[in-house]
Amino acid sequence: MKNQEITRIFNDIADLLEIKGENPFRIRAYRRAAQNIEGLSRDVAETPKDELIKVPGIGQDLAGKIEEYVRTGRLQFYEDLKKEVPEGLSILLSVPSLGPKTAKLLFEKLKVRDIETLEQLAREHKLRGLPGIKEKTEENILKGIEMLKRGMERQPLGKVLPLANDILEHLKRKASVKKLSLAGSLRRWKDTIKDIDILATSENPKEVMNAFVHLPHVKDVLAHGPTKSSVIIHEGLQVDLRVVEEDSFGAALAYFTGSKAHNIRLREMAMRGGLKINEYGIFRERDEKKLGGKEEEDIYRILGLPYIPPELREDTGEVEAAIEGRLPKLIELKDIKGDLHVHSKWSDGSHDFEELIDEARKRGYEYIAITDHSKGLVIARGLNEERLMEEKKEIDAINKRLRGFRLIAGIEVDIRSDGHMDLTDDVLKKMDIVVASIHSGFRQSREQLTKRLVSAMRNPYVTIIAHPTGRLIGERDSYDVDMDEILKVAKETRTAIEINAYPLRLDLNDVYAKMAKEMGIPIVISTDTHVTNQFVYMAYGVSIARRGWLEKRDVLNTMSYKFLRKTLQK
Repeated sequence: MKNQEITRIFNDIADLLEIKGENPFRIRAYRRAAQNIEGLSRDVAETPKDELIKVPGIGQDLAGKIEEYVRTGRLQFYEDLKKEVPEGLSILLSVPSLGPKTAKLLFEKLKVRDIETLEQLAREHKLRGLPGIKEKTEENILKGIEMLKRGMERQPLGKVLPLANDILEHLKRKASVKKLSLAGSLRRWKDTIKDIDILATSENPKEVMNAFVHLPHVKDVLAHGPTKSSVIIHEGLQVDLRVVEEDSFGAALAYFTGSKAHNIRLREMAMRGGLKINEYGIFRERDEKKLGGKEEEDIYRILGLPYIPPELREDTGEVEAAIEGRLPKLIELKDIKGDLHVHSKWSDGSHDFEELIDEARKRGYEYIAITDHSKGLVIARGLNEERLMEEKKEIDAINKRLRGFRLIAGIEVDIRSDGHMDLTDDVLKKMDIVVASIHSGFRQSREQLTKRLVSAMRNPYVTIIAHPTGRLIGERDSYDVDMDEILKVAKETRTAIEINAYPLRLDLNDVYAKMAKEMGIPIVISTDTHVTNQFVYMAYGVSIARRGWLEKRDVLNTMSYKFLRKTLQK
C-alpha cells in the first residue's frame, strides 16, 4: 500500500515547511492530510482522484500530489522542498521529540549535521545554554536517539500489519496457494514487530516462491529457495515465506507463531509425556510415529490442553491456566457495541454527527460517544463552556429522532498541568460521559504527572482516563507515571481506564490491561476516531485486550446502551 509512503512524505513536507517558517495553516493541512491517509482502509494507489477528493483534508491540490506520486514514484514539490533545506537538517528531523525549531537551532548555532554528533554533544552536556534547551531537553534528545535506533529494529504493529496483509493479498492473486497465514509476533499482535513471517501450502511451491520474490513490495532478495525465501521490503523489514506440507501446516503455524518461551513450555510437556514437537508435527518419541500436525489444535489436544489463542502465547501463565481449566474466554471484535471516544467537526474531527452515525451503524454499533476536545487544546479547536453546551443541545435534538442508536454527549477534557480540569464541574456534570486526558506537560516529574491523573480520577464527574501513559510507539515513550498508584486509585474511584486503539498508542498496553482486569477495574476500548476510516482501529484495541486476558465482561462498551447508561449513571 502507498498510504504509509504518502503519509511519511506529507509529514516530512509539514516539517520542512515549519523550518522555512511557512503559514501554520498550510503546515497543519499537510499534517491533517497525513493523518487521514494513514487511517484509510483502502490503498490510495487504487483510489480514483474524484474519490480521493472526498477524503477529509484532501482537496484538488493534495489529491493531485498523491496521484503524481502514485504515477511516477516521486513528488516534485517534495523534491524541490528538500533542496531548499540542508540535508543535515533533514537528518536531525528523524529524531523523535526533536521538533523542527530545535533542529534548526542546533543546525545553525552548533553546526550539528548528523545523529552521531548530536548524541555526543548531548552526552557531554554541550547543548544546554541555547535558547529553550536545558538539562531535561538533552535527556529527551538522548531518549529520542535511543528510540530512533530501536525503531530501526522494531516497527509499530499498526504500520506493519497493513503491509503484511497487503503482501498476503498480492500472493493470493499471483500464485496458487491453498492455505496462507501470518505467523510470528504479528499473529500474536505484539505492539512492535521485528520481521514478518508467512506460512503457506501449495501444490506448486516454486510458483509461490517466484511470485513472492517479484512482489512490488520487494527491495532486496536475501534468499530464493524451493520452499523458503526471504526478502527485504521497501520499509526495511525482512519477510520470510515458507511453503509447508498440508499435513504439517498446523504444527508449523504453532511453531512459527511462538513465542519462543511458550514453545519451550510445550516441548517440556511433550518430553515428559514421551512426545516430540517440531514444525513438522507432534510425534511419539519411541517409534517416531506422527500423531498430529495438520491442524494447530492437534498440538494442544495431544498434550491434553485446550487450544490457547495466539495472543496469550507469551509464557505468562497461559499454560498453567490451560492445565487448570482457567483460560479466559477472550473478548472478540463482534462483542463491541459502541465507541466511547470519538471526535467530530466541532473540534478537530473531520465529520459531522450524521456521517459518524452512518459509519457506526454500518459496524453494528448501538451508540458512540462524542468526546471533542476542551478549550485548553487550542490547536484542536477545543470547546469552551458555551460551545460545549451548544454541541450537547444539537446531540440531544438528534437523539430525539434517532431509532435504535444513541449519541452519547461527552467531552475529552484536558487535565491541566496543575491537576485541575479544563472545564468547571458545573459544566462536566451536565455531560453523559467525561473522558479526561493529558495532552501537555509530558516532561513533568513522575510525582506531578501521577498527581494530575489521580486528581482527575477523584473528580466525581470523570468517567474514563484516556491513553493514560501518553506513549506514541516509535515517536514518544510513555511519560514517567506511577501506574501502580493510578490503577489503585482507579479501583478506589471506579474510574474506567481506556485502551486507546489508535495503532501508535495502544495505551493501556497488555501488561497494565491484565493488571487492571485482576484488580476489577472497568476497561473501555475506544478508537479516538477523528476520521470515519479510523473506526477500523477497534481491532487493534481488542487485540491488546486479548493479550491482557480480557473477557467481554471486563469491557464497558460490550454492554448494550441500556446497561451502559445505568453503569455510567452510577
